[in-house]
Amino acid sequence: MKQYIDDSKPIYLQIAEKIEDDILNISLAEGDSVPSTNQFAQHFQINPATAAKGINKLVEEGILFKKRGIGMFVQKRARQVIMQKRSESFYNEYIIPLLREAKKLNLDQKTIIALIEKAESEENHG
Repeated sequence: MKQYIDDSKPIYLQIAEKIEDDILNISLAEGDSVPSTNQFAQHFQINPATAAKGINKLVEEGILFKKRGIGMFVQKRARQVIMQKRSESFYNEYIIPLLREAKKLNLDQKTIIALIEKAESEENHG
């Protein structure tokens, strides 16, 4: 059965993010083997080269490493690398735009924090 593919993002990036998510939620731990490009290709019903592109991206970032003839494995400290990368992305994609918009609206830090706490409370209570 084909898993849902998000058409707004390249498939190889979705595969890389899926692996990262599995590392973050500890479904994949340091030293664990990662499914092969052929397994990803079959699962997502895509070309193996596309799957390989996503996996190779993570190799380049130091998240995965290759054991020749055996497969791909999760690198030591991969979880920390992903958390750092995603924290930087979160900062650039959410925090900076939030502060720019808050400045336009003349919202001070105390108000921004109160709004975040309100949203968190609503999220936790349904």
